[in-house]
Amino acid sequence: MLSHLKAHLSGKVIILGIGNTLRSDDGAGSILANRIKDKVSFKVFDSGPTPENYLEKIIKENPDNILILDAADFGGSPGEYRVIEADELRTVNFFSTHNASITLTINYLKSSIKADIIILIIQPKTIVFSDILSEEVSKTLDFLEGWLDAADKKEG
Repeated sequence: MLSHLKAHLSGKVIILGIGNTLRSDDGAGSILANRIKDKVSFKVFDSGPTPENYLEKIIKENPDNILILDAADFGGSPGEYRVIEADELRTVNFFSTHNASITLTINYLKSSIKADIIILIIQPKTIVFSDILSEEVSKTLDFLEGWLDAADKKEG
């Protein structure tokens, strides 16, 4: 799974973190984006819950690859993660509080630029109103932060 992700971390890469940090684990994508922003050579945007506000910035960058980070309920164990291609989005059964906006975001980007788009989804434990992550998701973010940093260093 991570080798598949690694293959998309070449050329000009943009990472887009999506999430609402006021809804517990739902903020995972945004939190991870902020953690790696100053550690990796990739351009990193934290869109919060509104990725559509970053479309023109991403298009202007004209990346080769886009990695979207988001929390989504795909029926896995809390903290479990999956890497899916944007084209698989329709065939994967998952629920994100950003489903509509992530689909619109991907469709708009695909119609505007030729970048490959991959999504790293993290299974939340809870999305209640709170700014505290579950232990499971927190551990996953620690791991992914280190992995992305190391993967970038091997690229450079």
